[in-house]
Amino acid sequence: MRALHEIAKEIRADWQIINNEGAREALECMEKMGDITERSGGSSNGCSVVSEFLTNTMGWRGETARRIKKELRKMCGHPSP
Repeated sequence: MRALHEIAKEIRADWQIINNEGAREALECMEKMGDITERSGGSSNGCSVVSEFLTNTMGWRGETARRIKKELRKMCGHPSP
């Protein structure tokens, strides 16, 4: 399983302009995190941050987006849509 900061780096490379503030904030948290079980800042764990990111990524499309969203869902035990 990849570290969240590694996934975040790939997201940044693919999603050049992130217009959604929720997605941008969640991605910034992910950039500072390793394992999905880590806590970010206050009480948010990796799955909470990832869920927030996924909720706000409707504008991110393409093969890379589909692959990474699927990977993040699997990391948190969320079903694929």
